[in-house]
Amino acid sequence: MPRLHQVSREENDSPLVETMYGLLFGERDPVAEPGTATGTPGDWWSVFANDHAVFEHAVQGFSVYRGAKLDPVLRELGQTRAGWLVGSQFVYSQHCKSLRGLGVSEDRIAAVAVGAAAPVWNDLERLVLGYADCLITGMGRVPDEIFGGLRAALPDDQLLELTYITTLYAQHAVMSKALRTEYDDVDERIVEVDAPLDFDARDIVRDISLPSADDEERGPR
Repeated sequence: MPRLHQVSREENDSPLVETMYGLLFGERDPVAEPGTATGTPGDWWSVFANDHAVFEHAVQGFSVYRGAKLDPVLRELGQTRAGWLVGSQFVYSQHCKSLRGLGVSEDRIAAVAVGAAAPVWNDLERLVLGYADCLITGMGRVPDEIFGGLRAALPDDQLLELTYITTLYAQHAVMSKALRTEYDDVDERIVEVDAPLDFDARDIVRDISLPSADDEERGPR
């Protein structure tokens, strides 16, 4: 379950929320009868409906990228790579589907996880994927060689669109993980694994270090 309350149709008083509920869920209540055409539960929408301004801003963001001049395949490469880098199953999975809808082959979709090093990309696609890495894992530290290559290939308005949309979806990926919406409703994977019952607490570093003179004085391990 998501970490925040899900707004049902009965609770909702926003015309925009109702419009989006109708588009995605038909006559169903998304809380009582979840499920969208792509197979997601759809709880991103019912969670974001908690705040009308945030909901409207998010929907406007979707409209921005749908109206972008940038080649939609390049746009989706940035979005899909953003989902993978942040570790959002939801964003990554949804935008793999978007790439497929644009006619991108299965081997190229799978190669988004590999990134710019995969041999399936042309020069511009490789720059886009490398740029996404710089924006997200590099937190905006972009080498001149990458930015210069992009600027030589794309007009400034499209390069701005690529920057905005890729980082926007990194934000969506972060929020989805934090709020545990959709496919990001998963338990933390990094936890302590229990030792055997007969294990005695001790200095583990000593166990994996080569013996020293001090060890001989302290006795057997």
